[in-house]
Parts: sequence; C-alpha cells; structure tokens
Amino acid sequence: MPDTPLHLRPIPVLLVFIGGCLGTYARYAVELFGTPWGLPLPTLGVNLVGAFLLGVLLEGLLRRGPDVGWRQRLRLLLGPGFMGGFTTYSTFAVETVLLTGQGRYVTGFGYAVVSLICGVAAAAAGVWVAANLFRVPRVLPPGHSTLDSTQTLHLATPPSTPLAGRETRPTPEEEAEG
Repeated sequence: MPDTPLHLRPIPVLLVFIGGCLGTYARYAVELFGTPWGLPLPTLGVNLVGAFLLGVLLEGLLRRGPDVGWRQRLRLLLGPGFMGGFTTYSTFAVETVLLTGQGRYVTGFGYAVVSLICGVAAAAAGVWVAANLFRVPRVLPPGHSTLDSTQTLHLATPPSTPLAGRETRPTPEEEAEG
C-alpha cells in the first residue's frame, strides 16, 4: 500500500477521524464557558492554543525524523485530527460576520485582525518552543565532523579543495563501530 495516498488508506483516515472527534469534543467543552462580554473569546482561545500546539507538534516531529511510522501516525491523529477538530475557522468567520452584522464594526475587525495575527504568532511561538526543546538528530557525513542535520545542506556541493591528503580523525561513533 505504499503507493496509495494517505487519504485513501483506512488506518490514517481512522486516526484523523478519532483525533477530530476528540478535538471537537474538547472545543465544545471550552465553548460551554460562554462568551464573556459578548465577545467570542472561547473561539479565539481555542484557535490560538491550537495554532501554538500545532507549531510545537509539527516542528517537534520534524526534528525527530522523517514523516513515517509512529511520527506520521501521531501527526495525523493530533494535527489534522485533534487540532483540526479543536480549532475552527468556520466559527471564527461566522462570529466575525455576526459582530459586524450587529453594527460592532470595530470589534469585528479587531477580532479578525487579532485572530489572524496572533494565530500566526502563536504558531511561530510553538515552532520556536519545539526548536528549543527537541534536538535535531546528528548526522555524520563521510570525512566530516559531527554536524547538525540542518547544516548538511551546505554539504550538497562538493568542497572546492579536495580532501585527499588531509588526515581525518574518526568520530567517537566511528570508533565505537570499529
């Protein structure tokens, strides 16, 4: 089944479904708190928290390795699944229209701007947090010292000077292997 797209495989679809059910229920629980001062603060809250957690999730998984196996299953369950059900663009859009329809133009516009700008900022903050919590796996290109995998892009082009004649010391990992 490796050639079958994820959205046509039963297990990935089931993971997204289960995560979506749980995320929708969690959002419903938050919405029970009501709208203080007539403002859609619960929707704003779930969207900002969801954006932050999605940033943490995706960056954290990316730093753990390729999107396969348990990482892919966790991403599907929690990303489009739970976070997709927890956050809500449609409710945000309806609430913005309702606010402006009630003549609360400044509030509606402010709600939209705060939601969008703070949503992007929350996602970026989540990425930053994950980038500082999770280390990038180490890679050992032949003939080079230990590098972070984010630095290997610079190794895509061969060095201008040949490495021949240059002595290289084995890395601790190479010494342990041999």
